[in-house]
Amino acid sequence: MLKVTHKGLYHFLMALFLLSLCLGIAGFDRISAAHAFARPEVASGIRWPQNQALPTFARAQYLDVALLSNAPQDFILLLQTLQGIVNRQRPQIYVINGVPNEGQYTWLNDIHIPYQVYNDPWQVVNKYIHQAQGMVIFDHSVLDTINVATTFAGIHSGIVVSPELATRLSAAPYNLPLLADFRGRFASGLEANTWQYEHLWPQTNHRMLVGLQPAQSVMVPQNNWQSFRTILQESQPIIDDLNRAIYTMDLSRELGSDAVYLRFADAFPQDGWGPSVRQISVSADGKNIIQFVTCTQDEEQYLFDHGRSGCDMSGIDPHRFSDGPRYFVYRFVPPVGTRQLVVNAEMWNEFNVSVSNIKPLVSSDQLIPGSLSLREYAVANQAMVFWLETNNNAADSALFERILSDVQPGTPYLGWFDNEPAGVRLISRHGVYVVASDSFDNMSVFSGLQAPSYPIKPIATPKLGNNIYVTFTMSDGDNAQYDEHHMRYVWDQDPARGSVPLNWSISPALLDIAPVMLNYYQRTATRNDLLVAGPSGLGYFNPSVWPQDNLNRFLNVSGRYLRKAGTNIVYAIDVGSPLPAYVAQAYYNQMNLNGLLLNWWYPQSSSTINSRLPISTQLDATSRDGIVAAIQQNAAHWDGKSPLFIAVSLLAWNPAPASDAAYIAQRLGSRYSIVRGDQYFQLMRKANGLPMYS
Repeated sequence: MLKVTHKGLYHFLMALFLLSLCLGIAGFDRISAAHAFARPEVASGIRWPQNQALPTFARAQYLDVALLSNAPQDFILLLQTLQGIVNRQRPQIYVINGVPNEGQYTWLNDIHIPYQVYNDPWQVVNKYIHQAQGMVIFDHSVLDTINVATTFAGIHSGIVVSPELATRLSAAPYNLPLLADFRGRFASGLEANTWQYEHLWPQTNHRMLVGLQPAQSVMVPQNNWQSFRTILQESQPIIDDLNRAIYTMDLSRELGSDAVYLRFADAFPQDGWGPSVRQISVSADGKNIIQFVTCTQDEEQYLFDHGRSGCDMSGIDPHRFSDGPRYFVYRFVPPVGTRQLVVNAEMWNEFNVSVSNIKPLVSSDQLIPGSLSLREYAVANQAMVFWLETNNNAADSALFERILSDVQPGTPYLGWFDNEPAGVRLISRHGVYVVASDSFDNMSVFSGLQAPSYPIKPIATPKLGNNIYVTFTMSDGDNAQYDEHHMRYVWDQDPARGSVPLNWSISPALLDIAPVMLNYYQRTATRNDLLVAGPSGLGYFNPSVWPQDNLNRFLNVSGRYLRKAGTNIVYAIDVGSPLPAYVAQAYYNQMNLNGLLLNWWYPQSSSTINSRLPISTQLDATSRDGIVAAIQQNAAHWDGKSPLFIAVSLLAWNPAPASDAAYIAQRLGSRYSIVRGDQYFQLMRKANGLPMYS
């Protein structure tokens, strides 16, 4: 079935006319705080000036929309790489995979580009496949060859295909030639990535790096854990390791089969503070048979299913953790004839431990080919695509370091990591920042749709009094795919938005990758909505790890992006507290901020940088009531003789974050004043005798 949609020719032409007027208002390096900012459109191809973080594509004039519903992963991979080739000259293909949070056509209808929807996505392939120069075949047995094939395809304008699809596409009516076949070429993912670094990297675009998983886990069925019984569970929300101890669990009831399976999951998955496990020991009939520290090679032989759990290697106490829907499962084989099996686990936080002697139906460690939306953008820009572990894998990390050493400080890394803290530290050491965007859809289309960016809508600052001033800030806005999907959903659907002052963190990189999205949030913000920059400026990095000799320069670039994105507040995530003096000074000197927020896992406090810039760390808790209690605890010793300032971080992924803020505000007494971030920092300035921001 074919659906043709034209969104009102008159309104479309008028929108183009008005947009063309806006586009002439300012250039990249000349912006008045009183006016909107927008870049010029690109007639064709890709434009990437030296002073621009990410490229600008040509404006789409018409889009063929491919609906993907339960499409095989190898077909998605084919279509996304074809989209990158076609959209490189002028965006013409738009892909909708399933039903995103904001709705299938929400953004598409907003951009006022005529489009045609194809329920059979092969029709889109058939229309454009002649633009591909040939096929690049990946190897099912080494799935990292999907990324190698993607890099090769970007260089040679090919499409990435499975061996099965290659058979179809090499025959009539396609008759596509073979550009490269990576089957049987490599014994491991590391070998494949090393080869592409040595042979393909010199031919790629070094102004961006792209990190994408080449595979996805098999679907874990709902009944996968039905045979497991809970043997130990934390009953209270705990996020500060107050319950850290060695817990003893008797698994003797599960004896009698080949193995025993022990699963660690999150007791309160809604807040993201699941179990942290440091070490495990197993004894059979009183004799120790197994002992290991987590996140080591000794542990790996017992892990049946990693369950997307992570390793925190940031301190002297590395440990495995599984937050939210994540988990991990060990498989222990007791000696024949064992009568008593006991496990001791050093762990803390919100654990839910269950056990079974029946092997689960599947393990999420079983991988199948996978494709993420950003792949089309990587192909279009001829970037090298790779996936290297940054945590507990020395060989992968060493290759990652070699790649990072080849790029200039200030290079963006798009995608994500196997481990957030380790990955961010690694790239920060080389002056590279991350824009979380692996699941951002149709970036090549949105980066060509220019729209003006507006400064902050002014709001009066209340008179300073001896009150407790509280400001709420949403996390995760640096995540561009959050801005595209979940943020749009809660922004439009949460009925409490606008009822309470709330700071929404957002990525300044939207100026390059999706100006229309930034424009939408600016235009539709209420007086109580304030857009602030997510960590730690233009992108996410640890400022104290960034090369010191480049920090001022990069923060200067970040400052320009913040001003053009219409915000003057940023929150930073670093590896320690407080910020080193030289980092704090660089933020003050280069970014012209109203104020600086620090991420929530430090004790809440407020101070100033060199008696010039107000800075406030953020507190957090595991639930609405937990946040209320944390705020009240921070105010417990307040004497009421001077103002008190408390910054609070709210979890962005909650289904109704504005409602969370409203709930918390309603339960605080009259001595509390909830304010926007700009008001908060202006009040802090007045309380500390600092110059008012203007």
